Amino acid sequence: MLEPLMPMVRGRSRPWTDHRLAVEGMAWKYRTGAPWRDVPERFGKWNSIYKRFTRWAQDGTWDRLLAEVQRQSDAAGKLDWVVSIDSTIARVHQDGATLRRDTGGSLESQESVVRAP
Repeated sequence: MLEPLMPMVRGRSRPWTDHRLAVEGMAWKYRTGAPWRDVPERFGKWNSIYKRFTRWAQDGTWDRLLAEVQRQSDAAGKLDWVVSIDSTIARVHQDGATLRRDTGGSLESQESVVRAP
């Protein structure tokens, strides 16, 4: 599905390694949270994968791929445009509760902006 949308080598440069392996290496990096240098050699050289990722980010390749996949999925009725927002609250550590505040004013309201009559 993505292969026809992938960039082709232009000019007299060396041919790229397989796009599928490079994309799998990029996915591995972000799935694991590992640094680029730790991408396994089976995906290719980490530096080549990193350079390809940044090149595609700068030239808009990733944007085009996402737009096309969304277009195809929407046309097939497989795309749900519902957005979910997480309202998780992170509490401050007990040692941080007594620190002086420099911003936000002296009073904070935890009440809703819209009030019921």
